[in-house]
Amino acid sequence: MNESFSPRRVGYAVAGVMVVVLGGMVGFHQTVREDWFQSFYRSVVTVSLAGLDTVPRSTGARIVSILLVLAGLTIFAYVATILVEGIAGGVLTGVLAERRRRRAIERLSGHIIICGYGRVGQRVAAEFRESGEEYVVLDFNPDALEAAREGGVLFVEGTGTEDEDLVEAGLNRARGLVASSDSDADNLYITLSARAARPDLLIVARASDEDAARKLRLAGADRVVQPYSTAGKEMAKLVLRPQVAAFLDIVSTHGGPELRFEEIEVGRTENAGESIRGLRIREVTGAMIVALRKHDGTFDTTPTPDAVLAAGDVIIAAGTPDELRRLEELFPPGEAVA
Repeated sequence: MNESFSPRRVGYAVAGVMVVVLGGMVGFHQTVREDWFQSFYRSVVTVSLAGLDTVPRSTGARIVSILLVLAGLTIFAYVATILVEGIAGGVLTGVLAERRRRRAIERLSGHIIICGYGRVGQRVAAEFRESGEEYVVLDFNPDALEAAREGGVLFVEGTGTEDEDLVEAGLNRARGLVASSDSDADNLYITLSARAARPDLLIVARASDEDAARKLRLAGADRVVQPYSTAGKEMAKLVLRPQVAAFLDIVSTHGGPELRFEEIEVGRTENAGESIRGLRIREVTGAMIVALRKHDGTFDTTPTPDAVLAAGDVIIAAGTPDELRRLEELFPPGEAVA
């Protein structure tokens, strides 16, 4: 809690007001000879700087009035100091920051929601950040929220198991969701809630074992990742097939930014229906098509130069950022494919 608004300082202000009001009540009772309630009323009016009820006739009462006015000014100055220090310390600005963060989230569209900002969630966020993807973090753990706050990440304090929190994170406008909580049960609830609200949403979930992975798929997850299983396979691959592992490391973002994989959808453009050879993709763009996902859902893992790129197909290509950009220019976004 900010020191400016500590209970001790607030207590000092309240105690000061009480002492001054009671002292003024006694002073007026002795000098003006009024009853206790009237003396209390006159003291409150004077200390609050609202003005004098009537001008005191005796010198003693006037002295008491002057002292009460000065005391009231001192107390108001003290309270004003607390408020100013609170603003400078971020107590009130924290409310403004919260409002700005919510407005920024409300403006997002086509973003990704990360439910769970632990080690896995933070690694996912780092990958999104490097790729320029917009995302929102949803978590309730104080350490996770502090990490998001320090990193300047848009976040919602809550849990993905509550529909209201998902809506606040922009579920209706999101294009994907990552359920990366440490709890399989939470990830299952998150997946069920998100799938019920958005049947078309891409959902990637984390699972600790195969049984949890099976249940997550039944709940509606499009992809399920088992970190421990994946890590074990990767370590074995490094030992059994080190050159293959080295190549995959090179073409990943971890190995270097100059060679990447990208997926590009073939829309209803003038180049749709042409073959790879006919478009001279390798010569024109420099990128290499390594696989094709046909519009019927099947994969062509070794496309030949005569393979036809039909509308609705998804090209899996490898190349540098410039080469992939030139490939995307051959298939600009057109009319959506059913």
